[in-house]
Amino acid sequence: MDTPSGCPTFELDFQHIEALARSEITSAKQLENTMRSIYEAFFEIDFTRYDLDGLRRTGPAVLNRAYRLRMSLRDRIADWSGQGLMTLEAQTGLRNVFRASRYATDMLGEMLIGYDELDPGEEIYPAFSGPNFNTLVHPALTQQDGITFRSGDVLLVRGIIHNSAAIARIGDVDSQFSHISIIHVDEQGEKSVVEALIAEGATISDFKYAIEHSLARAVLYRHKDPGLAAMAAYRIYERVRKSQRSWGDHIFYDFSMEPEGYDKLFCAKLVKQAYDEASHGLVRLPTFPTTFRFADKDFLARIGVTATETFAPGDMELEPQFMAVAEWRDFRKTALTRLQDMVMVKLFEWLETGGYRFRETTAIRIISLLGKLSGYLPNVIKRLLSALVPKVPSNMRRKSIAAIAMLHKTAQPLLEELLDMERARTRETGRPLHPREIYAHLEGVEQRSGGRIGYLRRRR
Repeated sequence: MDTPSGCPTFELDFQHIEALARSEITSAKQLENTMRSIYEAFFEIDFTRYDLDGLRRTGPAVLNRAYRLRMSLRDRIADWSGQGLMTLEAQTGLRNVFRASRYATDMLGEMLIGYDELDPGEEIYPAFSGPNFNTLVHPALTQQDGITFRSGDVLLVRGIIHNSAAIARIGDVDSQFSHISIIHVDEQGEKSVVEALIAEGATISDFKYAIEHSLARAVLYRHKDPGLAAMAAYRIYERVRKSQRSWGDHIFYDFSMEPEGYDKLFCAKLVKQAYDEASHGLVRLPTFPTTFRFADKDFLARIGVTATETFAPGDMELEPQFMAVAEWRDFRKTALTRLQDMVMVKLFEWLETGGYRFRETTAIRIISLLGKLSGYLPNVIKRLLSALVPKVPSNMRRKSIAAIAMLHKTAQPLLEELLDMERARTRETGRPLHPREIYAHLEGVEQRSGGRIGYLRRRR
């Protein structure tokens, strides 16, 4: 039996969500409606209504309970897919439920650690480690000996910069993840990460660095066939290793986000190639792709995206061929990324439906030109100049560099306002801001802006 939360009001709210999650689903419309109801129930969770002392006493158990609920839904995706119930609306509903449930439990975890934030020089917790109930393991598995990483495991992560928030939000449905890679384990048991990075293209990264570097959350996925997974990791590792022998063989980052063709690779496309070729075409990722039906075409063109649908990192959340082995988050960073997400939701909303466009200034043109020129320099010089000029690849367009710079410089002041509001609220009440308060504040910013928000300008 699940441990009671210690807060009767919260208990009633959560029991309602659990009852919805246990519903027998017999039609696509029922699945869509059930996911919508669960999402709305999670969104309405309001810490001002709860006895925090009661929640603190049972906090870790409540975090596990919420995670088990999310896994119970994910484990049913294969059956729902086999029954033909996974319509686009049902996919969207599941993505929304996963996102909202994480935000709710993030806020609880932040409360449990006293709203501590990661300070410069403070110890970094590598993914799947940490002292504050950071890691949750699928109920069908055990965490007795910690997390074991296998060759072919897929690592889904979220960074803490604005670019990460933008990548997570760029499709038609919001996500909380910005990057995906595949783990390779050699015959000696040495682990490395094979990935495609904007600045580097396809590369092989040190495993320790990959799971420590600027991450706020991570999920480990495992294919059901360990032999196939190991072959996928081996084949992509060898391709990337050989490509690093000379510059002529280099695999550049694919800004188009087009899912077909493997001459250039973006992060998810690298994973797609690995499993496609290892399975001789039988494993075609993703099962449920991200679409760009409603995304702002001007912004997509600026950053080089030409695809109408793609394999986005967050698509792994719905992938029925893979099991979600474990999930990790650092509660010292989750408030930051939550606020980044909500800023990005509003920025893209203003672009998509508010009539706004990014407008370059002379300063942005200079920054983007310097960035473009730096792309042709050797990596050692790029690193020396990284404090002044962004490290970019030679195949990145000047307009793309400008768009990313404008996005960052527009988002940062809004984020700083929200961080100040969040800190004031937690000091005064011990409770975080509710998402509706955050969105209301951002809507007020837009209404008072006179059509000028950072580098955004409303079209006349």
